[in-house]
Amino acid sequence: MIIAMILGTPGTGWGGMEKHTADLAGALAELGHEVHVLAHPSYRQQFVERVSFHPCPMQLGRRNPWLSYRMRRILNAVNPHVLHAQGSKAATMVSRMRLSPGCQKIGTVHGSKSTERPFLQLDKVIAVSTPVYDNLTHPRKFRIFNGIDVHHSNETVSRVESYPLPQAINVIAAGRLEPVKGFRKLIAAWPGVLERFPAAHLTIFGDGSEKTGLLEQAKQLGCSESITLAGYLNNLMPVLEQADLLVISSEREGFPYILVEALMAQCPVVSTPVAGCVEILPSEAISKDHSARALSTVISAALSAPEELRRSEQPAFDYARTHLTLEAMASATLEVYVDQAPDD
Repeated sequence: MIIAMILGTPGTGWGGMEKHTADLAGALAELGHEVHVLAHPSYRQQFVERVSFHPCPMQLGRRNPWLSYRMRRILNAVNPHVLHAQGSKAATMVSRMRLSPGCQKIGTVHGSKSTERPFLQLDKVIAVSTPVYDNLTHPRKFRIFNGIDVHHSNETVSRVESYPLPQAINVIAAGRLEPVKGFRKLIAAWPGVLERFPAAHLTIFGDGSEKTGLLEQAKQLGCSESITLAGYLNNLMPVLEQADLLVISSEREGFPYILVEALMAQCPVVSTPVAGCVEILPSEAISKDHSARALSTVISAALSAPEELRRSEQPAFDYARTHLTLEAMASATLEVYVDQAPDD
């Protein structure tokens, strides 16, 4: 099968959708399919050699004629059986492409904020979580959770020196330092955690525009000594194996990869009520709402009974090992590619 994937992000960051595309493309190529990826040139090094990478000026707008021309030239040469759009911008561009009649157009919706409109003209739509799936009206919709390469992660853990967490009760968080990840509320919640657990330390991994503001906020709250902004770390698995708790404080999510990584490392997780987490984690691991007070409450409850939380999350650990793997994600995606409508 010849598969072409479109990743429309402008090359300024690497997040869940980008990782999803690179992992899925590599897995499908490993299974023997011919996989092509059209993406911003800065992403080339993120894709394995067996994937054919085609640089495109994705920093241009989705209606830019030069970008459309460049993509059409590549796709006409590749002549794919499947054209798979990753995200809303890619779906908009794919919906306007005129290709051979045998080419089916598929789109993946990665976030709860995404509008369905760009996906309605595609043949099939994939959602990465149940809330996203439930909001879709497309007649041929499918749900496929994100998965990670367990074997590669385990190999990497064995040869990479881990970030040295302090001698403390270690709570970690990870993600782009942007408003959607809710780190300001997490830091606002931290003094309440310290009242009950003065030995606790919060380490946040990631880079982004809010770094300076987050550091200043911690200083103003008088808890900067118990909060570390550790920057971006490529492989968090060794850290997750050391940590006592992972906190996901996001305002919204599609299906967070950090959740999958934590479950694979059997690191307990608490979260705001976002997609992915509300489906996988027990109710006691989900905060009442997105407020700092609710975050402080759920974190404190987790630290006060860590073994009880671990036992309640054991089914989630087991589920991740069997269902949230890259192999499972690639296999389910192939099933979508070959799925036939009743009247086909």
